[in-house]
Amino acid sequence: MLLLLRVLMLLLLSGGSAKVVQNFEIECGSFFANRKSPKGFNDSQYRQICQSQNNVFYYATFYDTNKKIPMYSAYKFEGLKNCTRLNAWYIEPQLDDNNAPPNMKLEKDVKIQGLGDYQALNGNYEKSGYDRGHLAPVFQAQSQSCADTTFTLTNAAPQNPYFNRGQWRVLERNIAKNLSDQCLPNKYSVYIVTGVVPGTKNISNKVNVKVPSHFWTAYCCLDNNNKCQISGGFIGVNENITPKDKSVKDLETELANLFNLTSFNLFDRSTEPPAKKQSESENNENKLFQNKAPVSYCLKEKIYQMFSLVFLLFLTK
Repeated sequence: MLLLLRVLMLLLLSGGSAKVVQNFEIECGSFFANRKSPKGFNDSQYRQICQSQNNVFYYATFYDTNKKIPMYSAYKFEGLKNCTRLNAWYIEPQLDDNNAPPNMKLEKDVKIQGLGDYQALNGNYEKSGYDRGHLAPVFQAQSQSCADTTFTLTNAAPQNPYFNRGQWRVLERNIAKNLSDQCLPNKYSVYIVTGVVPGTKNISNKVNVKVPSHFWTAYCCLDNNNKCQISGGFIGVNENITPKDKSVKDLETELANLFNLTSFNLFDRSTEPPAKKQSESENNENKLFQNKAPVSYCLKEKIYQMFSLVFLLFLTK
């Protein structure tokens, strides 16, 4: 029965689409706060992709065809849906052939010359020591169909497996839980952008797929006046180390430095609420995670308690 369900899911995804567009603010702008995408990248190697299934758009991806990894994926968070995971990863034929139809396909089903010239392939990850790290993650998907469409290599970058399955996984779940508790009950519209900073290292000596030096994510909860009432971000090196908690502005500054850009905007400036007093502003930025001890702090506390207990036992002997 489980096998039958898996086959049906794969058949459904065969109707999935990953449409390469000229301007995804027009085609699938609903995944950006106030329909404005992040600003800062202007080079010609980037492609804008509206990720969809059965003619329904689910998220947007900004893809670098030189480095063969996504720079970011943008999506809306609508609550915890307990979606299941696919075992297969798809590719986007349009990136290698402009005349290909706008449908994500299994690699074995694509017969075009130059396959992999402008995108990563599954074989690039084999025995590389890296996971296919989701940008738009399954855990934050708005539906099962949305979760299925996240299994495209245009939405994945080489990620340290301990980071992917450790601190980054914990962070994805913490963000989803806290957004569910504090933004959705207030009827805020929740927008998330998750991306990478390309590093200098390739996934292997023979494959030109860049390994990110950092993974980052930012969120914005818009009220009915399209003002961001709760926002924040995180950035972490591509190792199993706790990501750093940042305000959106501080994250933008750090990303601009890492990207060697004069400026970088994650969310449109029109989403910023009117200026507040300092005390009010402090409560607004990343307040989802206030009064919540970071994972690394909790771990240190447990280690400290364990050694204290051992020391006391030693003294009583």
